[in-house]
Amino acid sequence: MPRRDAAARSGKAVTTTLDADPLGGTVRRTVLPNGLRVLTEAIPAMRSVSFGIWVAVGSRDESPGLSGVSHFLEHLLFKGTGKRSALEIAAQIEAVGGETNAFTTKEYTCYYARVLDADLPLAVDVMCDLVASSVLAEPDVETERGVILEEIAMHDDEPDDEVHDLLTSAVYGTHPLGRLISGTAETVSAMTRRQIQSFYRRRYVPANMVIAAAGNLDHAAVVKMLRNTPLGSGEAAEPTPYRSAPKLVPAKPATVVVRDKETEQAHLVLGGPAIARTDDRRFALGVLNNVLGGGMSSRLFQEIREKRGLAYSVYSYTSQYADAGVFAVYAGCAPGKVDEVLALARAELAKVAADGLGDNEIARGRGMVKGSLVLGLEDTGSRMSRLGKGELLYPELLSVDDLLARVDAVTTEQVREVAADVLTKPMSLAVVGPFDGDHFTI
Repeated sequence: MPRRDAAARSGKAVTTTLDADPLGGTVRRTVLPNGLRVLTEAIPAMRSVSFGIWVAVGSRDESPGLSGVSHFLEHLLFKGTGKRSALEIAAQIEAVGGETNAFTTKEYTCYYARVLDADLPLAVDVMCDLVASSVLAEPDVETERGVILEEIAMHDDEPDDEVHDLLTSAVYGTHPLGRLISGTAETVSAMTRRQIQSFYRRRYVPANMVIAAAGNLDHAAVVKMLRNTPLGSGEAAEPTPYRSAPKLVPAKPATVVVRDKETEQAHLVLGGPAIARTDDRRFALGVLNNVLGGGMSSRLFQEIREKRGLAYSVYSYTSQYADAGVFAVYAGCAPGKVDEVLALARAELAKVAADGLGDNEIARGRGMVKGSLVLGLEDTGSRMSRLGKGELLYPELLSVDDLLARVDAVTTEQVREVAADVLTKPMSLAVVGPFDGDHFTI
């Protein structure tokens, strides 16, 4: 479904059909003259609609002194506009049984609502109002500053979350991808309203946004609604290209990061550089990841938990960005067992890097990826997310059938090659538990 077409040069909206399913699920895309992109998936069998506003800005787009400003904005935009107070924003959506929320990542921010199909006009009006017209009042900045500082403190009290951030910092160092999405207590405390507002005005422009909606809706009606909001008007502009860049993340020597805490359980993550999200090998890596640590039948789960009872939770995962990626293994275990767990994890990774996976394992891995993909699209929210992320992050929006075909095409040799590449790279180690920094070595 390629959709990098000439957008709004003519000064008129440009609409294309990206996918047409006779059973429902027709996907359409319109680019308004101001560069705002609108993607919808019409699913007549549903009685709800999920509506999201995706902004192509995240924590990697911040300067060191403004680390956390995207997340700060995510909080602030719900605090009131010229038309609505914070209470009115929440009450108007909740009065019709709907829900709103938002989240910030390293490369984008999303604001969304889920409502009954008849209440979509209300959701569009409320969400576009808060994203485009937030007041950012000084008292609200101070209130949310306190809330975010508490959020950061709470995160520091959750070692099974903290350890993943330590690993990311170990892999990326001072690169923006290595920073916390929330920022630090220091950067959040120092941030001024003027700085936040300047970031908001520069980054939150229609050409830098994508509207995604899925459910029982009519595409033309959604576009018409948006034209009557602040996001649908403005001067002509080309939409911001999807985030695509040459490799910007420098190679960094593997390191060990230990956070000495008196925890009942040690938390460790072993991981290193992997592949970017548009790399054609991502499907093979997905199969590899599932076989290694994606479920109860995975190699790591069987070796560490089922056979030896050394850990309750053990799994592998991948994180992929425009120009970089991470492959990692997590385990939580008693502090006295951490050396054995780490040795077993390293041995399993070395074995797969050298020998690859068997045909039966590849078949099972393909099935796991396909099942996760399809079962994850059983509600309007996940379908809306697929549209938003597809437009922001990829050169084309692949249909579900295309994605399944890509997974089916993964071969044993492709998995062997990606394993030999990713699993042999130097891996950093992050640990939270009652240890000193000299306990571990690479």
